[in-house]
Amino acid sequence: MNNLLSSLPETLENEVFESVLETSHVRIERIVSKGHTSPAEGWYDQDEHEWVMVLEGAGRVLFEQGPEIQLEKGDHLSIPAHSRHRVSWTDPERVTVWLAVFYR
Repeated sequence: MNNLLSSLPETLENEVFESVLETSHVRIERIVSKGHTSPAEGWYDQDEHEWVMVLEGAGRVLFEQGPEIQLEKGDHLSIPAHSRHRVSWTDPERVTVWLAVFYR
């Protein structure tokens, strides 16, 4: 048994992406952030749909065509494939733990 909220890094120089489960149809990741944002040079434009939930902390997802959505603990969001988006903010004072599910 594993716990998504255990074994959190003490320091986070970079965001941490960890695979939880991967099959030919679905990929689940735990993402740990603390003040991190998406790379400045572009937008995520994925072939897969994404469902994301904040398990701890807070973050904002900005869509290229608007809006910017604030997510707090327990909030979740569906992002259709090819919806250009980026993480514009994560809480710099506390760890943000995301659960991301990618599917076709």
